[in-house]
Amino acid sequence: MVGITLVEKLRSAGYRNLLLAPHSELELRDQVQTFDWFEKNRPEIVVHAAAKVGGIEANRTHMGEFLYDNLVMACNVFEASRRVGAAKVLFIASSCMYPRDCPQPMREEDLMTGPLEPTNEGYAIAKIAGMKLAQTYTAQYGMNCVTAVPCNLYGPNDDFDPVNSHVLSALVRKFVTARDANEPSVTMWGTGVARRELMHVADVASAIVLLMDMYDSSDAINVGPGDDISISELANLVSEAAGYRGEINWDPSKPDGMPRKLMDSSGMRALGWTPHVTLKEGVKEMVALYEKGNHG
Repeated sequence: MVGITLVEKLRSAGYRNLLLAPHSELELRDQVQTFDWFEKNRPEIVVHAAAKVGGIEANRTHMGEFLYDNLVMACNVFEASRRVGAAKVLFIASSCMYPRDCPQPMREEDLMTGPLEPTNEGYAIAKIAGMKLAQTYTAQYGMNCVTAVPCNLYGPNDDFDPVNSHVLSALVRKFVTARDANEPSVTMWGTGVARRELMHVADVASAIVLLMDMYDSSDAINVGPGDDISISELANLVSEAAGYRGEINWDPSKPDGMPRKLMDSSGMRALGWTPHVTLKEGVKEMVALYEKGNHG
């Protein structure tokens, strides 16, 4: 999702000499294959957008995979970049790196100050390790490594799979399916009180382009719109956009995940970045994308 949108943004900004490495052509978990690709192509600027991602259930049932896959990919990309002398490496991290009970809004200096949310600990540790790779490779080798920490993302090319999807795409699938089946009610995981900061992938792509041009620090930098919404409010927003008129129930026996993940993105604002896609607009787009892909 991020990679495809970023390529579109770069091309629209005038970048032409782009080296693309989709998973079908390059297995970043394979060190030899990764090193060979970097040696052959010798990129000057590297954006590490690849990741194994998923929702609460995928994270907590495949924690080892989420830790290993994301960790080994980051290790291979940073070391390969060092070996070919890449001028800059930008690592895309995640707001789940912050402590579960972090003060709100979360500031970059709050990273690694408390226990993580247990349901996504494997993924979070891999992302923290990626951030530390950026910092230690900068310190030891003099590389220019940047870590961007985006909030929850959504948009075109998102995954609507019921196991691997994130919160917004999962809600879209659930309510459109319930609408089409005329289901009288929908049961949601958790209590609905957890809050999430959501951002359209086009806005994070514009932030990444800006960071490539204007940010040269190994200190992590938050990327988010600066406002959040409860899961229950989000469910109502999605159900309205999908045209579902049934009842919404909540199952408190299921986990909520991290209580809140609102970030302080004043550093990005100081660089001149502003997100442009509102959540209401984004939800309507996601419903339309799902309907187009599954019902037409």
